[in-house]
Amino acid sequence: MTEITNLSSDVTELILSYLPIPTLVRASTVCKRWQSIIASTSFSATLTQPQSHPWFFLYGIHNTSSKNNQSFAFDPLSDRWLRLPTPTFPPHQYSNSCFLGVDGFFLITAPNFTYSKIIKRAWRSTSPLQFSRINPLLGVFESGSLLPNFIVVGGVRFIGNLVDIEDRLAVEIYNPDSDSWQLGPPLPADFRSGNSSQSLSSALFKGRFYVFGIYSCFISSFDLHTNAWSEVQTLRPPGVVFSFLIACQDRLVLAGICSGPLGSSFNLWRIEEATMEFSEIAIMPQDLLCSLFEGDEEDKFASLKCVGLGNLVYVFNEEYHKNYPACVCEISNETGLCSWRRVPQLPSPVNKFHQVISFCSTVSLNSILQAEDEGDVGPVQPMVD
Repeated sequence: MTEITNLSSDVTELILSYLPIPTLVRASTVCKRWQSIIASTSFSATLTQPQSHPWFFLYGIHNTSSKNNQSFAFDPLSDRWLRLPTPTFPPHQYSNSCFLGVDGFFLITAPNFTYSKIIKRAWRSTSPLQFSRINPLLGVFESGSLLPNFIVVGGVRFIGNLVDIEDRLAVEIYNPDSDSWQLGPPLPADFRSGNSSQSLSSALFKGRFYVFGIYSCFISSFDLHTNAWSEVQTLRPPGVVFSFLIACQDRLVLAGICSGPLGSSFNLWRIEEATMEFSEIAIMPQDLLCSLFEGDEEDKFASLKCVGLGNLVYVFNEEYHKNYPACVCEISNETGLCSWRRVPQLPSPVNKFHQVISFCSTVSLNSILQAEDEGDVGPVQPMVD
């Protein structure tokens, strides 16, 4: 039999390409040959896993003691949680209500706009926002620059320790080349009763930033090329109590709780962006939905949250129940069929948090290897029960 050390580089690279990222990081320490293959730019470019299987990030905030903050990431390919170093905030920048996560980045929006990559924790500040705000909607996109572009929508005005919930703040788009913020029209007036991320969800899809009312079901999109909002429409499938808008790889997906004659269910719908018509694509198995809660309280679903990216939709309970249980739905590109599974529990000890930040993000193998080499993060080790 051929020993693995005698395999050609092409065959070895092919075998390694099937491994999840945490396993690849450990495999890179086996020998110099493997390390050379895994660390190469060409090998990282061949990996399609990160785009279709984004990680689920969960950051827990304790209001009275930052020592109780915790940060986790779930890798769907290895089906394991990883413990991440808790972000160290820049001086005078720590504010629970101003801290957010979006694809690839941790961000602080007030009093100054500051961001950091989720793996390499080097904070960078931009020029000031025109409107310092808390709980806005955020999107990140590329435009040819080496640095990211951000779009900031909604939120409430932050002035000292006071907030103004009535002001419809202008859209702001960050240009990294000029380090400046371009102003755009605010959210349409229909969203006046809910301007913040507490009542709105968003999705960046095909050059448009969609804003959706979790409870109102109003939807509108901001065109990044024309800087104009579309007409406000209502997107409410029958029986929907509340729902979240998600940009998956090739489709817009609406995910939410429905109330019907047979009880409550968690449904997924595909949205045709041109017409805003919807078609059901999946229903979460009832036993899986029940496993996310305890008791029979009427408002038990209120703590349900949903995020997604690539081919995955994550659903979790943001209350301290069974260590924040979660499940994931994978949408097949070929068939459009969906498969559900339970996400393993966070291993103890898990602290009780006052606020939970959750988001999905693709993760680059090179970014992890570089961050480890530079001491920005500790070794990426899976956490097991």
